[in-house]
Amino acid sequence: MSARNQPPEDPNSKKPAVTFFTILQSVFSSFIGIQNNANRKRDFESGKFRHFFAAGIIFMVVFVVALWLGVKYLIATAA
Repeated sequence: MSARNQPPEDPNSKKPAVTFFTILQSVFSSFIGIQNNANRKRDFESGKFRHFFAAGIIFMVVFVVALWLGVKYLIATAA
């Protein structure tokens, strides 16, 4: 079915709000592989790509730095 055959969306229908917490929850869930279909659908329908992209990059950098510092600490204390 094409987009032209779809009924117009009701302007009064509200999409679920994507908050800062839900963005963090979605990014963390997707990083460890437990994101469910309902949340993924909510994110794609009402979230903005740049918010999820930025949160993903920040989470990845924090994770890599924490991992690097943890390994560095373990190597320093093992000697």
